[in-house]
Amino acid sequence: MSKSYRHGQILRIVRSKPVHTQDELAQHLKKLGLDTTQVTLSRDVRELGLVKTPEGYHELTHEETGHSFRMLASEFLRDVRAAQNLVVLKTAPGHANSVAVALDNEEWTEVVGTIAGDDTILVIATDNKTASRLRLRFLELLEGK
Repeated sequence: MSKSYRHGQILRIVRSKPVHTQDELAQHLKKLGLDTTQVTLSRDVRELGLVKTPEGYHELTHEETGHSFRMLASEFLRDVRAAQNLVVLKTAPGHANSVAVALDNEEWTEVVGTIAGDDTILVIATDNKTASRLRLRFLELLEGK
């Protein structure tokens, strides 16, 4: 099984039916004869630019990427903390990946990269001062400004 084939099947599944969890997606893939690990599936979801919404995984179109981070952050962001050049974002459980993908798609120059877990995103800033500014920017989203 090639990666591109697996990606195509994932897109076919999320385009055709609501899929709310990676476990559910793995079950659909297994029915197609594709056994995948959670780590592989997580990476696939990120590489495909899928975001988790209340309706299930959703493929972002190019036009949606500009607004999706603000929308997702306002809905799922719970806390923001800075530590040196790092900013830690806490989200509702299960939503860190989609918020991180949306942030990555924004291509903010002050963000070197992100690492997402289940409910936590580590945002790496270029330096301490930039991390402080990012923290304020994220707090504005948290407060709905």
